Amino acid sequence: MAQWTSAMGVAQLARLLNSQQERPAGPGSRRPPAYRALADGIRLLVLEGRVPVAARLPAERELALALSVSRTTVAAAYEALRTEGFLESRRGAGSWTAVPAGNPFPARGLEPLPPEALGSMIDLGCAALPAPEPWLTRAVQGALEELPPYAHTHGDYPAGLPALRSMIAERYTARGIPTMPEQIMVTTGAMGAMDAICHLFAGRGERIAVESPSYANILQLMREAGARLVPVAMAEGLAGWDMDRWRQVLRDAAPRIAYVVADFHNPTGALADEDQRRRLVEASRSAGTVLIADETMSELWLDEDVSMPRPVCAFDPAGSTVITVGSASKAFWAGMRIGWVRAAPDVIRSLVAARAYADLGTPVLEQLAVNWLFGTGGWEQAVQVRRTQARDNRDALVTAVRRELPDWEFEVPRGGLTLWVRTGGLSGSRLAEMGERVGVRVPSGPRFGVDGAFEGYVRLPFTVGGAVAEEAAVRLAAAARAVETGASGSGEAPRTFVA
Repeated sequence: MAQWTSAMGVAQLARLLNSQQERPAGPGSRRPPAYRALADGIRLLVLEGRVPVAARLPAERELALALSVSRTTVAAAYEALRTEGFLESRRGAGSWTAVPAGNPFPARGLEPLPPEALGSMIDLGCAALPAPEPWLTRAVQGALEELPPYAHTHGDYPAGLPALRSMIAERYTARGIPTMPEQIMVTTGAMGAMDAICHLFAGRGERIAVESPSYANILQLMREAGARLVPVAMAEGLAGWDMDRWRQVLRDAAPRIAYVVADFHNPTGALADEDQRRRLVEASRSAGTVLIADETMSELWLDEDVSMPRPVCAFDPAGSTVITVGSASKAFWAGMRIGWVRAAPDVIRSLVAARAYADLGTPVLEQLAVNWLFGTGGWEQAVQVRRTQARDNRDALVTAVRRELPDWEFEVPRGGLTLWVRTGGLSGSRLAEMGERVGVRVPSGPRFGVDGAFEGYVRLPFTVGGAVAEEAAVRLAAAARAVETGASGSGEAPRTFVA
């Protein structure tokens, strides 16, 4: 059985290869042979995630014609890639991209840093900010006042508290998406929502189409559920979703579900426009694929002139294609583990029925706190505080990184919580390892790809600002120098830094 999960069209691959800017040869240097240049070009596209891992490449003759080179050149390039572990082949099945066995797949980077390490380590691993006070305290106090009637019940509400379900439904209706409480299930965060959806729709061995790159924790959740991930490469910079690629993957791979973050995508920060959203829903409907729209970042626009498009579910009026996932964790506080699913009533009933074998329900007190925020206007005021925090942090981090690491490349997103950075040819995995030695924790690019892609990237969240952001950039620069020189890390322990 073939091991590829998607196919790279010959015209598309040729276009990507031709778009690569060849560096001018230095004095006295020689250009590499044509086959070596082609092999290096394909390898770079795989490492950057522009060609997904496990993507079937065109036949040698087809690619030779498209690139106007000899078939011998393509055959030699493919053989070099096979030798280096970037290509696998099987007679009758073709050749598909891979990442060499032995390349480390980072196991750390997104888990919360233990509180005792915060004095000496700057944590850029988790894209989460401290709670926006006084709104957290007020919400909990308001919840306590509403708690007594619920304390006289068993406390298990598998679909969520009726009051909160109604409140969430009203908020969607106010956004122009008519919604009934029967279309809402409250979950334990967005991760709880995705776990329930994956178990219902994508059993072991089912294919799930995902953006490449995508949110690392969701990718790992899907892997552990036994799904086969089908990566769809994002366009360059903040352009986001290449609809020709999406249409091809949905048609050819026929995934059971697809997962997208259309609102300030994690990690790139891209924002899908209305045309992309409409075409994505249409392509999913045509392929019979259930489209999961993660809108946990949807309220985190950071620039005042951002015009937010309609939600993805607005383009699915019948409710047969799109399932929406929301959460209080990013817009409010990660410690408020409240998420929700908006879907057709029959889907909600199935999710609720399956929940009896999982966690039974979401904590009542936290649901009451979020309901208090929604009902009093506290949510909007708290989110405004969050936007101001994130915007100030973003601007400070961008300035510091540009000063300390001028060779690193990125585009500044208009919202969200993350900066997706190309590290000037350095290994993201080595930077993550070296960073911990010099006192800055950063997740490497491969965490956000399938099977080790994006080695040349790191993700930097907007979680620190001011002097801490400046110190983080200084430490990242120290890590980069150590990686460049092959050093084993600083001989000194990282100094304590108090924000």
